[in-house]
Amino acid sequence: QVQLVESGGGLVQPGGSLRLSCAAFGSIFNITSMGWYRQAPGKERELVATITTDSRVNYADSVKGRFSISRDNAKNMLYLQMNSLKFEDTAVYYCNVAAFHPIGGQTYYWGQGTQVTVSS
Repeated sequence: QVQLVESGGGLVQPGGSLRLSCAAFGSIFNITSMGWYRQAPGKERELVATITTDSRVNYADSVKGRFSISRDNAKNMLYLQMNSLKFEDTAVYYCNVAAFHPIGGQTYYWGQGTQVTVSS
């Protein structure tokens, strides 16, 4: 089985920083990309940042210049460094891995999420 576990969320003041981590357990083959998504209260889940296996990155316009996605393949870890946090960054952040399954096609794996609250 595959399991993704997020950590690093918490309460932070505006302008502060947090580093989220995602640990992957189990084997995932044919990974195409990994990323972070978030869902604020009353809002739809949205893409925050993604990184492909060849290290191409993509960020939502709202976080460009403030967030940075990275991975450590040897440790099976995915990270999201969040700087200059704003009130509107408050959300549950989810780790995601996309892979191509030989039978089912594109497959998505999700973590349980970690809460990030930006408040003064």
